[in-house]
Amino acid sequence: MPTFETLPRFTADLHHLTPAQRRRFRRVVLDAFVPDLRAGRQFRPGLRIKRVRCAPGVYELTWAPDGRATWSYGRERIAGPHIVWHRIGTHSILDRPLTEGRLAGQGRRLVG
Repeated sequence: MPTFETLPRFTADLHHLTPAQRRRFRRVVLDAFVPDLRAGRQFRPGLRIKRVRCAPGVYELTWAPDGRATWSYGRERIAGPHIVWHRIGTHSILDRPLTEGRLAGQGRRLVG
């Protein structure tokens, strides 16, 4: 069973989205992202998940034509992957995908 946490910046970003954008993100996560995590298979192509080049260990998820969310894998809490949500918004969040400067729960600083 996948678990997740949100970092403070993600929560702040989320409040800047419209209600329709929040609903769309939630629908994509519940209908596609979580089922792919549970199945342990590769993510479906429509999610366009890829690594963020300037932030090792961070991935981006496309949830709308100009909707992006960044996330990383955290330490498992129970059996199954643990997702740490970093940022959410438009493509512009990729300029600073991980503003906290480190991966949550892994204790290593980002370089580069």
